Amino acid sequence: MRVLKAIPVLLLPVLLAIGCATTAYVEKDETADFSRYQTYAWIDSDKNEDKKNRHADLMKKNVQEAVNAKLQKQGWREVKNRPDVLISYDMLVEKSTRELSNPVYSMPFRRVYYNPFYRRFGTIYYPSRFMGYDYNTATVQEGTLTITMVDAKTDKTIWQGWTTDDVNSRNVTRKEIQSSVNSIFRKFDVVKK
Repeated sequence: MRVLKAIPVLLLPVLLAIGCATTAYVEKDETADFSRYQTYAWIDSDKNEDKKNRHADLMKKNVQEAVNAKLQKQGWREVKNRPDVLISYDMLVEKSTRELSNPVYSMPFRRVYYNPFYRRFGTIYYPSRFMGYDYNTATVQEGTLTITMVDAKTDKTIWQGWTTDDVNSRNVTRKEIQSSVNSIFRKFDVVKK
């Protein structure tokens, strides 16, 4: 009986973690036969771009490690020669404005009155009341991670997943990348046929 009471307590953190995850979007080619894909390789980005942006090496490493872990869990393996699928990613961090609405309440107050019937003073308490919303805008940084899979033989995009989330700075942290990759690969259901 105690075990049955403990189950909801143990499931609560899991449900909260899933509920707080960012929304991911996926598009896949319905004609592609994913049962024949077992190997993959990463597409190298421009070398000139990497020289301009040194932090891109660390971000590239973090994204590739997170995606590799998810794909290897599905039974895929990374190879250098003749892969079935080529994988690339794109990370875009941009400033955006967001509308915020905050509720506004009046200040509570008291009023003193005189009651001539009882010949006494009394106090009436007026609690705070909802008065409406205060609207303003805030500037936020949004990071969009897109992961694309291309069939190596036909050079046709077979699967693409992306998610957008608030990031703290221009350099996306390992934890933010891991969270985005988890959200995207939660919808990677191509193996389940």
